[in-house]
Amino acid sequence: MRKLLGAVALLLSANLQAAIPATPVMTVYQFNGPDGLPYYDADSFARNGASRPAGTLFQGTSVIPCLMIRNGEPLTDKSGTPYVGFEVVVDPRRASRGDTDVFKRAVERRKSLQVENHHCSSRVRNVIDVRNLYALEKAPFFDPPGSGGGRGERGGSELDRIVRAFHASSECAGVNAGLTHRRQGLERAWNTFMGKRSDLGSKTTLARAKHLDYAMRTALYEGHIGRGCNAYGACERNIIVLSIRNRAVGQCYAGRGCDFPGDFQGVASKPSQYNIWDEYLTQISGLTSCYLRPDLAGNDYYAKMQAMYAQTVPDAERILYGSDSDLRQIFPGNGLADLKEMRHYYHAPAMGKCFPNHDRVEYMTGAVARKGRDYALIANTRIQVGAKRGDGYLFEEFFFDEKPDRDLVRTENRYPGFLVDGRKVSLRTPSSCPAYGIPSGCRLGSVGRYRKVPSWLHDGRPIEIQCRVSDRGESCRGSGRRTSVAVGGICDKEMRPVTGVR
Repeated sequence: MRKLLGAVALLLSANLQAAIPATPVMTVYQFNGPDGLPYYDADSFARNGASRPAGTLFQGTSVIPCLMIRNGEPLTDKSGTPYVGFEVVVDPRRASRGDTDVFKRAVERRKSLQVENHHCSSRVRNVIDVRNLYALEKAPFFDPPGSGGGRGERGGSELDRIVRAFHASSECAGVNAGLTHRRQGLERAWNTFMGKRSDLGSKTTLARAKHLDYAMRTALYEGHIGRGCNAYGACERNIIVLSIRNRAVGQCYAGRGCDFPGDFQGVASKPSQYNIWDEYLTQISGLTSCYLRPDLAGNDYYAKMQAMYAQTVPDAERILYGSDSDLRQIFPGNGLADLKEMRHYYHAPAMGKCFPNHDRVEYMTGAVARKGRDYALIANTRIQVGAKRGDGYLFEEFFFDEKPDRDLVRTENRYPGFLVDGRKVSLRTPSSCPAYGIPSGCRLGSVGRYRKVPSWLHDGRPIEIQCRVSDRGESCRGSGRRTSVAVGGICDKEMRPVTGVR
């Protein structure tokens, strides 16, 4: 009996030691790419490579990836990039509100699961390039179903009232009934609404309201929603609206979405310029939602969005359609020429991450790690490369937690004994990035993080923009105190407006 118990304990110990994290739920994503990304029959890929797609997966499809084993080896291209099998979790083309929970449950289940290896089961038949998969945990977003109740704000101007009427309309509701093509759906909805609601104003007035709605959506979701209605957040939104204005007034380029002078809608919703309008990103945010619906005022999230909108929309209307005098009043203390040339900005914490003080840290878009006959998928993650063993390297996963003032870094060996494919390891010198991703000139002392900067940064001049706003605090429940605030100062580690970029 004692020998039997010992054998069982030894077996359990061996299984525990062999356990590695299961592959996470991953999402099909290529920024501003085609709607569908190709997948291939595994047997065909093994013979001929990625020559003849068997079909496509729509942007935003969530899958559980696995390594397809053929003749004892995972399927990869010649460079060692895995083409992985997959099981679909949520197909956005068929998704409904209930799939939000389906996605969340799958993500949590995979996080807690330990496995022996990442091999596919026999029922998996197709493979996709792992470079088109990302471990993104944002669930599909849907507005709650309408209740028809609630009393909305009347609106402070004619354009504001029209925007609110659109948000309460059936046309707006239809945009978010499904997950896909929401950007295109929003445009169709506005066109239908304007055709039906001539009672609200002239064609010109209705068109202006549409442009205002687009500018406000971009300002709200490009900005930091967590700042709520505090002074910095309000100024940030005003600066975003100003960038939209300046891309459509005085300088109108088709490449930036501007089809005619004053085309604020085209400029504000161009994915290559404001990436929140990308197909996948509209599936996981309220960007195209009807967030001003009166019946949503009792929902904490929507109540906050409505308050942020109400705080910013008077200034936004003046920025888009007002005079030079309006710009001077909203942004006091700034040179008018600098204000009108401010078309670019960036949020430093969101820029590319780099770790110049940590050696042998590499980002793996996709690689195979091996331990005997067991294979693991290492994808969309950073590793710290260890000692070389044969044609591979030992490694540990490299994690960082983004805190307000620094990145907290740690490594973890969750794949003991596995060797990552040496073909995917470069051992390049760590890239050099500015401290906090901001221009030089600030006396920083201890540096908590490093970030890359935009390629166009040196084509212009970083500026500090002063705003005069009503501060209602992050909760948006304050009474509203008029105050001055600056964004983009020499030591501002958050938002960086840049003037003069052509």
